[in-house]
Amino acid sequence: MQVDLGIWAKLNRLIIFLLFVAGIVALVVWYVPLIRQNENMRKRIVRLDAQIQKEEEVARQTKSAIDSLRDPKAVERLVRERLGYAKPGETVIKFEARATSNIR
Repeated sequence: MQVDLGIWAKLNRLIIFLLFVAGIVALVVWYVPLIRQNENMRKRIVRLDAQIQKEEEVARQTKSAIDSLRDPKAVERLVRERLGYAKPGETVIKFEARATSNIR
């Protein structure tokens, strides 16, 4: 025997559907901030990885410069070029760039 409840059956189905939708909305509202936080952290990781790569390149260049200065001839060359030093008895000749004027 089937009992027709009329509008009450329809209202029960509507309430169950609305509760289901409310549950999904609650899950979305709960997880959206976590998803955004995760996305921001991933962007930060990418930025920091790029910064690490740049710093590693600077470290490699600095290490290369330090290693090149272990050679006494390289140090002597740098002292002569940058400081203008010379050995006793040597004559240092410096060539200076000619100042050009833009007046025509």
